[in-house]
Amino acid sequence: MSKTLLTVTIVLFIGCGTLVGQTDFATQKEQMVRIQLQGRDITDIETLSALLNVRRHEFVPENLKNLAYTDGPLPIGNGQTISQPYIVAFMTQALRLKSNHRVLEIGTGSGYQAAVLAKIVDSVYTIEIVKDLATTAEKRLKRLGYDNVNVKWGDGYHGWPSKAPFDAVMVTAGADSIPQPLIDQLKVGGRMIIPVGPHHGVRQLVLITKKKNEVRTKSLMAVRFVPFTRKDSIDPDR
Repeated sequence: MSKTLLTVTIVLFIGCGTLVGQTDFATQKEQMVRIQLQGRDITDIETLSALLNVRRHEFVPENLKNLAYTDGPLPIGNGQTISQPYIVAFMTQALRLKSNHRVLEIGTGSGYQAAVLAKIVDSVYTIEIVKDLATTAEKRLKRLGYDNVNVKWGDGYHGWPSKAPFDAVMVTAGADSIPQPLIDQLKVGGRMIIPVGPHHGVRQLVLITKKKNEVRTKSLMAVRFVPFTRKDSIDPDR
């Protein structure tokens, strides 16, 4: 083998080794959308597009990035999790969001669900009761360019009165009952989705539709979520 050919062979080998060592997040994300979402019952184009365009691996701990697009939840610290991609898509689709909507999210976590919502709607207001998570999520979302997401540390039970009313409300923690302040802050015609029921591991994912003279509820599926935690000392408008 000539010296020139040997050099080229070594360069190609090193290059291939680098490519093999890298995680192809783009391909994993496309497969997640095609298999986990479209392969089930997620048909809303805006929801599919949002999950295709949000880099989920940016919202999980460094040591779990290789699992970012797998079909399940992942721990993000402080006893909290980032929800399974399918559940994120299912809850998003159920709200029937429009581009001019203002959405309230309870349970920011790592910020992934807020980022998905932000790809669809005009503005997202998200509340996280764990201060470390709220601070980290706010910095992450700003770094990634999600300028239409507003993060607050606080007790999500009280909602965000100064920013109400909202076209939609999403709660990403399991509650024993539906918080009345969140219903009050929902526009007439608005929709809310929340896991509800006694904390025995499994709750019902409930869709609430607010009409002029009534509030309608519909159970959608059994789900598992971390508990909805409270801290009454936090000012809801902080």
